[in-house]
Amino acid sequence: MATTRPYRIKTISEYHQFRGLPKPEHPLISVINLETVRQSPDDETNLVFDFYSIALKRNFNAKIKYGQQEYDFDEGVLFFISPGQVFRILRDKNSERRQSGWMVLIHPDFLWNTSLAGKIKQYEYFDYAVHEALFLSEKEEATLLDVIRNIEQEYRASIDMFSQNIIIAHLEVLLAYAERFYQRQFITRKITNHQILNRLETLLAEYFNNEALLQQGLPSVAYVAEALNVSPTYLSSLLKVLTGQTTQQHIHDTLIEKAKEKLSVTDLSVSEIAYALGFEHPQSFSKLFKTKTSLSPLEFRQSFN
Repeated sequence: MATTRPYRIKTISEYHQFRGLPKPEHPLISVINLETVRQSPDDETNLVFDFYSIALKRNFNAKIKYGQQEYDFDEGVLFFISPGQVFRILRDKNSERRQSGWMVLIHPDFLWNTSLAGKIKQYEYFDYAVHEALFLSEKEEATLLDVIRNIEQEYRASIDMFSQNIIIAHLEVLLAYAERFYQRQFITRKITNHQILNRLETLLAEYFNNEALLQQGLPSVAYVAEALNVSPTYLSSLLKVLTGQTTQQHIHDTLIEKAKEKLSVTDLSVSEIAYALGFEHPQSFSKLFKTKTSLSPLEFRQSFN
């Protein structure tokens, strides 16, 4: 079955036209009241933007399709879409609810030669999948809405030599608040997040106990994230908050525990253990083992004699 190419929207002006909105007042940045956005028969097409989108949506009478999964948003949520990210909106044609909220569109050219040009790529939530949205409290939503209104007021005023820097400063505040609120969400949604951690530990234990290591080598972060149905960046961010370690560090810790078991209860050589654990080169295994334990594999084995 042929895959339909996503519908690419290159400019903010094109997005305004796509949604039946007036031309943007600024070609490179726009704040949109979602109550004014019309639904389109093209909504069930895969979309991709060439610009950043930050959107808070309430009464969202639709599902977001990301990859092969569909996700419902019954509450107001904030999510981030970076240039090149493919997504799809599946409208609920039977719903009478009218969506509300706002959306900020920022073209990368607006950030050119500013402090945010490189820094925006450091905000990991732009790499989260759409279903890993940020659920805001009323107080948090009000805080962000104040910042959005400042951005809107500034670009709709007379543009002068200070306008861009002021808007950039407001955007940095918005992104910093979002980072803070995501950290709060990692902590407050303990049940869901610890379920992901438990599933990760089960997944790694099963992987290291079957033939997958010999056939496929060490599991990659991408493989683990896909198996847990989360994005790699979101998973590492979550784990860093819960455990202080990244996904890669969790994989290595599981590997080292398995290596310790084989070194202490079997007579396999270090090379045989390295190959059994998915390493092509025993030296790489020995180096990682010593980094993690401060002992070489042989020194660790000798400590049991």
